[in-house]
Amino acid sequence: MKPTPLLMTAPPVIRRLRLGPGRRIAAISDVHGQLDYLKGLLAKCALGDGDVLIFVGDLLEKGPDSLGTLRYVMELSRRREVYAVCGNCDFWQNFCDLPDDPEQDAFYLRYLVGRNRGWGDGLIAQMLREQGIAISPAMDLAAAKAAVRDHYGPELDFLRALPHIIETEDYVFVHGGYVPEKGAFACMKLDRYRDVAKPHEKWTVVGHWPLVLYHEDITDARPIIDRDLKLVSIDGGCVLKDDGQLNAFFLPDMTWIGYDGFPTARVKTAQAESPRHWYIRHGDNAVKILSEGEEFCRVRHLRTGYEMDVPVDHILTRDGDRATVNDVTDYRLPLEAGDRISVVRKTSRGYMCKKDGISGWYDGQLED
Repeated sequence: MKPTPLLMTAPPVIRRLRLGPGRRIAAISDVHGQLDYLKGLLAKCALGDGDVLIFVGDLLEKGPDSLGTLRYVMELSRRREVYAVCGNCDFWQNFCDLPDDPEQDAFYLRYLVGRNRGWGDGLIAQMLREQGIAISPAMDLAAAKAAVRDHYGPELDFLRALPHIIETEDYVFVHGGYVPEKGAFACMKLDRYRDVAKPHEKWTVVGHWPLVLYHEDITDARPIIDRDLKLVSIDGGCVLKDDGQLNAFFLPDMTWIGYDGFPTARVKTAQAESPRHWYIRHGDNAVKILSEGEEFCRVRHLRTGYEMDVPVDHILTRDGDRATVNDVTDYRLPLEAGDRISVVRKTSRGYMCKKDGISGWYDGQLED
C-alpha cells in the first residue's frame, strides 16, 4: 500500500489512550536532535516500570543528531511504554511520500544544501550522508528520495504512525496547540499558544514555543502551569537557546526536572538580585549600539529604551549603529554561598549561569 503523505490542511490524527488510574506520566518536548540531553534527562528522571513516557513533538532537526535521536526513541519504545506526537519538525516521511512537485522539491533542495537553514544537517541529510550520498545543488533529488525510501523503512514508518494529538482519560498532549478544528499543521505549529488559548476541558501539555519567550524581564525556562487555562507549556529551549534546557514534566503530581548539560560549580560568595533588569529576546531584539569594546558593547533596546551591556558575539545583524542581538539579559541571580549553578559561559566580567531554570549573571568566584 502506498503511504499517505501528511497534508497541511488534513484533520489531525488523534490517538486516544486508556492508561488506567494513577499512572505516572513523564512528558518531554522539543528534543531537537540533542540526544545527549535526552539521555541525561532520562537518567535524572529514573522512570519506573509502570511509568509512561510521552514525547510532545519536535524530536528532530536543529540539533546535531536527529537520526540517532529517532533511532534511540524507537528502541526505547520497544523496551517500555513510550508514545509520541508529531511536531512541526518531525514529518519527514513527506520527503518520500509526497508526489513529485517542482516547488516542493526546490524547497527540499534548498533545505538540504543550506544545512537546515544554518542549524546543521537534519534527519534527511544525515540519512543521505550515512549512505555516502553527497549533498549539492546539482544532486539527483529523485535518487536521494529512493535511497531514503529503500534504506530507512522502519524510521519512516515510525514517523508516519505519529499522531498529532494524544488524549488520555485526564490529559491531552499536542505539540503546538489544541486547535483540531484548524487542521493538523496548526496543531503542530501555533506560536505563543498560551496567549490565545481558551480554557481546556482536560489538562493540556504543549511544547513548541520556548518558555523564555513568554517572559520580558527574566530568562526563565521552567514549565509554566496555567491553572486558569488548564495548560502546561514545557519547551525549555533545548538547542534553540544558548542556555536552553530539556524539561520533563510529571503528571499527575505537576512537578518537573530539567537538564542542560553545562558544567556545574559552587558559588563561593553570596550575591543579591539586581533590582532592575531586562531580557532582550527573539522577536523583540532590535537595538542601537551606543559604544563598543573588545568583549562587550553597550546597546539601547529600541522598543523600551533600556540600556545594557551585551557580549559582542551576540550581535546577529548590523546596519550602521542599528543591530539585532541574540537573546541576552543583564539579570544578576540571587545566590547564596554554596549554591550549585550551571555555568553557561565565562567572561572577564563574570559568569553567565543558571540556577533552577533561570539564567543570569554571577560576578563572584566559583569552586568545584
